[in-house]
Amino acid sequence: MIATISLPPTAEADDHSLSSFSLRLSLAPAGPAPALLDGAWWPRSRDLGAELPSLAAVLDPLWGRITRVTVNPTHWPVVPRKVPVAGHIVKVGWFLSEQDPHELLLLSYRTGRWNLLVVPPQTTPVSAAWLMAAASDPLGTSTASRLMEEAARLRTMYEADRTVEAVWDSEGGHEARDPAARPRIPGMTAPTAHQPIGR
Repeated sequence: MIATISLPPTAEADDHSLSSFSLRLSLAPAGPAPALLDGAWWPRSRDLGAELPSLAAVLDPLWGRITRVTVNPTHWPVVPRKVPVAGHIVKVGWFLSEQDPHELLLLSYRTGRWNLLVVPPQTTPVSAAWLMAAASDPLGTSTASRLMEEAARLRTMYEADRTVEAVWDSEGGHEARDPAARPRIPGMTAPTAHQPIGR
């Protein structure tokens, strides 16, 4: 399930108000066993300092105050050490080999820990919807990187199918092909009564 959450205006809002857009977030429902991922987040940019406040503001009431976040810096050009969020500070850390490059780890003091797949900002809506649904599956057993690989494989298959379909359509499909291009079956003329046969 993809939750598009519209944020209310805040007293600290500026011209780029949080309420001017909705947060693209999908959270897994509580399941019988913990899944590898607790959902997915589709930020609009790779600016963690700008994107994290709206995410934490939505998750604070759901999961308890988010106090710490860790990322793999592979896809984040700048990793700030602290980010102000709705009256408190979220500390940001990073790990290279220890953390999946497509995952965001959120910690809430004395409450818990959650792992979100980070859908790249430039992802098409179709791929993003698939990724967000897959990451929100309460029975999911795939890592964030494995889901990204599967999405890339599906996108490649889809594009190949579209290419074949485009060629088919450009040729008019099998019904509308040029009659001159059809293979010719040799014609036979039936003999008529006034034509001699066999001479």
